[in-house]
Amino acid sequence: MSKLKKHRPTSSEVHSLLQQYQGQVTWTPRYDPISELVFTILTQHTSDSNALKAFNNLVRQFPSWQDILDADDEEVAKTIFIGGLSKIKAPRIKSVLKVIKSDTGSFNIDFLRHMTLTEAKNWLKSLPGVGPKTAAVVLAFALNMPAMPVDTHIYRVSKRLGLIGKKIDVDKAHDILENSVDPNKVFSFHVYLIQHGRTVCKARKPLCNECVLNDKCQSAFKL
Repeated sequence: MSKLKKHRPTSSEVHSLLQQYQGQVTWTPRYDPISELVFTILTQHTSDSNALKAFNNLVRQFPSWQDILDADDEEVAKTIFIGGLSKIKAPRIKSVLKVIKSDTGSFNIDFLRHMTLTEAKNWLKSLPGVGPKTAAVVLAFALNMPAMPVDTHIYRVSKRLGLIGKKIDVDKAHDILENSVDPNKVFSFHVYLIQHGRTVCKARKPLCNECVLNDKCQSAFKL
């Protein structure tokens, strides 16, 4: 007798089950928007812990964003060296700050909260070196807007569950997942998926026996 094909879960079902397992999530701002933007650039292609050390070094060495703009690229790169790719990230951070200062006359991007989500994302993505994930992180973590950052954990978990197609690239995954749940649940959905990917649905040895989603997962016990 052939096995019954598993029902592919909806994002709302996944959110509900992970909420029961992980508990409620409360949004609190991590940084102000411009700090969140700089910090997120530093997280690119490195661990959060090293990015945090680099960010702390940066704000300790340069008391203002203008001080970073006025500094040599090499001096900034040396300060953020622990975050990796410092010779790329230093000029990128300076370029972003330069554009923001030129376009707004300040280093304040709080005005993004008054835009539509699409407008705010497009404005951020127009900055040098800022892609969908960085834009989404700034909007979600600093401005409490319903943007869905997709990292490697979320991308992996979503594919295994069947929330996104196997051929969907990570950039398209942002919008698909973002639109799959109620806007008020987007932030918690992000938190639940990333935590699940880090602790249960791991890349190499997923803990399917411990997973609250294994009876719905398209990939359970197959990896």
